[in-house]
Amino acid sequence: MSAYLLYALDLAAVLTLTFGVYWPRHRRRDLVVAFLGINVGVLAVAALLAGSAVSAGLGLGLFGVLSIIRLRSDELAQHEIAYYFAVLALGLVAGLSTTPSVLAVVFMVLIVATMAIVDHPALLGSHRRQLIMVDRAIADEPTLRAHLEEMLGADVTALTVQRLDTVADTTLVDVRYRVRPGRRSAGHLAPSADRLTAPAEEPALAARTAEAPVMAR
Repeated sequence: MSAYLLYALDLAAVLTLTFGVYWPRHRRRDLVVAFLGINVGVLAVAALLAGSAVSAGLGLGLFGVLSIIRLRSDELAQHEIAYYFAVLALGLVAGLSTTPSVLAVVFMVLIVATMAIVDHPALLGSHRRQLIMVDRAIADEPTLRAHLEEMLGADVTALTVQRLDTVADTTLVDVRYRVRPGRRSAGHLAPSADRLTAPAEEPALAARTAEAPVMAR
């Protein structure tokens, strides 16, 4: 197997991962550009330096440097970080393979298949996470849980009170919940982020992303 064939397989793999798996589920154009640019860039650098004496440390160095990059204007969600590392790994596997082998192809297929399976909506798709600001100071956990379940129309599996403000009469809580069968959840509104939509009887509930608190009654 020639190195050029391996490079072509890398491009096929990253295009499949980006447009066949990520884009239909999450629809973020900026990350599509980032994924393709990172993969091709890492592939080019790794391929040029693979034959040198620094090839062993090159992979670790690229992986380490790129792994700490964070978008200051828009923080990556955890599933987006997983895609980020997947396209990075594809470029490294193809670029650092000085002697192309079937094993390299197997690893590339494994990376794409893993992301396609573990990020499938059918796998734990009913589970959500939301950071909510309740406009009541509720110190009793069972009461808070019941209030959240009624508001969300879901079963709360875990909750963590991050701030209880008795002066402002608010409770900031990190909620993890499971959508009940037959109920629509905020997570279905946008594949790339958990969202919360206000019920008709709760007009003060605003939809926010998981990174921003949500006011709720």
